[in-house]
Amino acid sequence: MASDFVPFGLTVCGIEELCDFGGGKVSHVLSILDPDHPEPTAFGDYGEHERLELRFHDIIDPTRGQIAPQKADVERILAFGRDLLAEPVGCRHLLVHCHAGISRSTAALTMILAQARPERPAADAMAAVAGIRAKAWPNLRMIEFADDLLGRKGDLVAAARQRHHTLGKQRPELVQFMIDNGRIREVEDLID
Repeated sequence: MASDFVPFGLTVCGIEELCDFGGGKVSHVLSILDPDHPEPTAFGDYGEHERLELRFHDIIDPTRGQIAPQKADVERILAFGRDLLAEPVGCRHLLVHCHAGISRSTAALTMILAQARPERPAADAMAAVAGIRAKAWPNLRMIEFADDLLGRKGDLVAAARQRHHTLGKQRPELVQFMIDNGRIREVEDLID
């Protein structure tokens, strides 16, 4: 359960769902967009909130014509999480979004939770994120950077790989989708 990790509310969503969270329901937004995507208009209804916007493509290996997530992006995500944890207890709610609310956003939230509770296994953080967003498929490149930065010694990577394996077994069409989109490293153990 995510409340076991942090003393504030958590939401993961895609761009299409942003309009559901306006009206002061959210105090902090971690916004991950493709580099050329326009600013989402839904934030105009959010009222005052802290927001970190990052722009990179949802890829796990360098790809010509696309911008991959970088270590510096993950450092900024972790800093945002640390700053949020350091704020006085109060009515706080973190919304993390990417385009579909499946890969970049769930990777970001997993690393924020793992950072908040370093004594807990990364699998617990991953399970908490999957409890919030059942279709969570964390971006492996982002997770690899976070694992290194947090000194998790492969624990965070193993948790993400287990999530990919579990969801890939439940939804085999996702395995082919990842192969077709250059993300074969995330599904290698599921290929016959």
